Amino acid sequence: MKPHFILLDEPFAGVDPIAVIEHPKKFIGFLKSRGIGVLITDHNVRETLSICDRAYIISDGAVLASGKPDDLVGNEQVRSVYLGKNFKY
Repeated sequence: MKPHFILLDEPFAGVDPIAVIEHPKKFIGFLKSRGIGVLITDHNVRETLSICDRAYIISDGAVLASGKPDDLVGNEQVRSVYLGKNFKY
């Protein structure tokens, strides 16, 4: 079996802080090197944005914004609805 995509649902839940920093980038890099796309659903925004190329912020069942992590963090609407004004990434 050679999947085109893999879904990771809350991959940072219950993971110790050291593992959250060290392992995801290696794992995502491994999948990308094999041409496998990754879809991550997670509430752990800081960690998720640190490993993704593109993200979607969903609010009230609809896409509020999408784009590169830096663009989303700088988006005032995303900050007011989801991240908060003091969010740092």
